[in-house]
Formats: sequence, C-alpha cells, structure tokens
Amino acid sequence: MPGTLGSGVAFLLAGVYPARHLGFFALLIAAVVLVGTWAADRYARGKGETDPSEVVIDEVAGMWISLFGLDPSLALGAFFVFRILDVLKPFPIRQAESLPGGLGIMADDLLAGIATNLLLRLFAWFFLAGGMTTLLG
Repeated sequence: MPGTLGSGVAFLLAGVYPARHLGFFALLIAAVVLVGTWAADRYARGKGETDPSEVVIDEVAGMWISLFGLDPSLALGAFFVFRILDVLKPFPIRQAESLPGGLGIMADDLLAGIATNLLLRLFAWFFLAGGMTTLLG
C-alpha cells in the first residue's frame, strides 16, 4: 500500500509541471533519483533492511519517469501500468532489485517507469497516431 500511495502523490504532483516545463521536470527527476538513491541507501542501512516498505521515493521517481513527456490523456493509464509493472516485476525489473543498497531500491522502479513510458508511447503510436494503419496498411 505505501507504494501505491507514493505513486499516487507523485501522479498528482506531476500535474504541476506542464509540457512546456519538461526541462525542469527532467532536472527534478534526476535530482530525486540521485538524492533518493543516497537517502534510501542510508535509511535501509540504518534500519537493517534491504528495501523498507516505508521508502517510497523510488515510486515517486518511477511514476514521474512513467509520465515524462506523455500526453496528459495517457496519465491515468501510466499510473495503472506503472503500478502493475511495479507489483508484478517482470524481467528485468525484478533482477534490478538485487543491485546493492539504494541503487537496488531505486532501480526496479526506474525500470518500471521507463517500461511504462515506452509502452504508452507505443500504444499511442499504434492506436492513436495511425501506427496500426501503417503496419497493417
């Protein structure tokens, strides 16, 4: 449940950054990834756990990557696809968890975010931008 809440808050906060501010949003994502990796590592070490459930900065970063540069009409779909990939952790997302420390905490959600973004871009191209007609002609 903490992951869904973290993703939900990130989803809502992402609405603050319209498409004309993508450069700032990209810098914000990079900062969250860097600081989040460091902070998650420190917190997990202090707690003696590999991936404490209360650490949700990884979901924030992954959700923002999911949404980056997408048309707002795909945002809700991005939320659901990201959560599905984050929970099911298909290859190679699950394997990323085995990286050490904060990197392992962050990496699975970063990959889930990248996969979500790419899947929705493919969906949009195929169904909304004429890709199906191009391929099936």
